[in-house]
Amino acid sequence: MAGFILIAVAALFFPGLILRTKSVASGRKGPGLFQPWKDIVVLFKKGSVFSDTAGLIFRIAPSVTLATVAGAMLLLPFAEQKAVLSFEGDFILFAYLLALGRFFTIIAALDTGSSFEGMGASREALFSMLVEPAFFVLMATFAMFTGYTSFSVIFNHFYITGNDYVLIYSIIGAYLLVQIAMIENSRLPVDDPKTHLELTMIHEVMILDHSGFDKALIHIGTYLKFALYGSLIYNLIVPAGWNVFLQTGLFFAVQALFAVVIGFAESFRARNKMNKNPKFILTLSAISLIAFLVILILTEKLA
Repeated sequence: MAGFILIAVAALFFPGLILRTKSVASGRKGPGLFQPWKDIVVLFKKGSVFSDTAGLIFRIAPSVTLATVAGAMLLLPFAEQKAVLSFEGDFILFAYLLALGRFFTIIAALDTGSSFEGMGASREALFSMLVEPAFFVLMATFAMFTGYTSFSVIFNHFYITGNDYVLIYSIIGAYLLVQIAMIENSRLPVDDPKTHLELTMIHEVMILDHSGFDKALIHIGTYLKFALYGSLIYNLIVPAGWNVFLQTGLFFAVQALFAVVIGFAESFRARNKMNKNPKFILTLSAISLIAFLVILILTEKLA
C-alpha cells in the first residue's frame, strides 16, 4: 500500500514542477507549484455540460479512466514491500488497465459525434498500438533478466542477479520508460498539450467536450499516470534492499528529477511532424527488441 500512497503524494507536486521547470527555462517566473491543483479545485466547483449527441459512454469515461489508473497503482511495489496486488504476469494487467482507460477516452471522443474529436481518437489509437510492443518487450527483457514475471519480484531481484550488465539495462530501461511515459501522457515530441493548431492536436482534441467535474477527473488521471511511470523508473534504478527512509527520500527525488527532465525536454525539444511519429515510436520497440536479444544471448537461450 506504501507504493500507492507515495504515487498519490508525488502526483501533488509533479505537474507543478513541470510547469515551474518550463517557466525557468523560458526566463519566466511562472505559476506556483500547486497551481495545477488549484485549477482542479476550480473545475470541481463547476458543473459538467453534455452534448445532446453524447451518450452514456461519454459520461462515464472520465471516472473509468481514473479508476483504471488507480487500479494500475495497486500493482506497483515500493522498496521490498510487495504491491497490493502481486502475482505472476501482473505487468500484463498493468498495461491493459491503462489501455482500458485509454479505450474509454477514445470511444468517449467518438461518442460526441464530432469528426474533429474522431481525428484525435484515431491518432491516439494508432500511437498507443505502436508503443505497446516497446513496453511488453522491455518487460519481457526484465523477466528474462531476473527469471520472474511479477513487478514486485522483478524489482526485488534486479540488482542481485550477479549480472555485470545490470547498470546498462537499468539505464536503457529508464530511457525507454521515460519515452513511453511521454507518449502515453501525450507530451512532446509526439503531442503538445499547449498547441493551438487544431490539425496537430491528439489528446487535447479528444477532451474538448469535457468540462467541469469530468475534466478535473481526466487531469487527475493524467497527473497520477505520470507519477505511476515515475514509480516504475524509481523501482528500476534504485535497489530494493536499502533503508526504507532513504528509499522514501530517493522516491521523491526520482519523481522530481523525472518532472524536471520532462519540463526541460518540452522546453528545448521540437515536436515531430505527424508522419514521423510512427517511426519514432517504433524505434523504441527496436531498442527494446535489441536489449531482449542481447539478454537471450547472455543467458545462452538463443541457440
